[in-house]
Amino acid sequence: MTKYYMKWKMNPMTVPADPADRVKYWLSLLEGVRAQLKSGDLKDWGITCDNAEGYCFADTDEKTLHATVVTWLPYIQFDIRPVIGVDEVIAHVKSAAAAAKK
Repeated sequence: MTKYYMKWKMNPMTVPADPADRVKYWLSLLEGVRAQLKSGDLKDWGITCDNAEGYCFADTDEKTLHATVVTWLPYIQFDIRPVIGVDEVIAHVKSAAAAAKK
């Protein structure tokens, strides 16, 4: 499985102007986030203090990630990148250093 960092941004065109509708919209989105965290589709989720964007992480494959992301369109726009952890980076740096000595 690959770990993905997903920076997300609200699509302002989908946010209702009416305050009561906006509350319903937000709660619906947040319940969806909660469900995906509970199911394991998302591993972590956060939002910036201005409520305009945030992040989430998923440990999955491309097909499952796509199925997860599609549920948020057109409300949320994503920038998704695979990431690796610090232990993997340390191993790669040591390997590169060892190869450079040869």
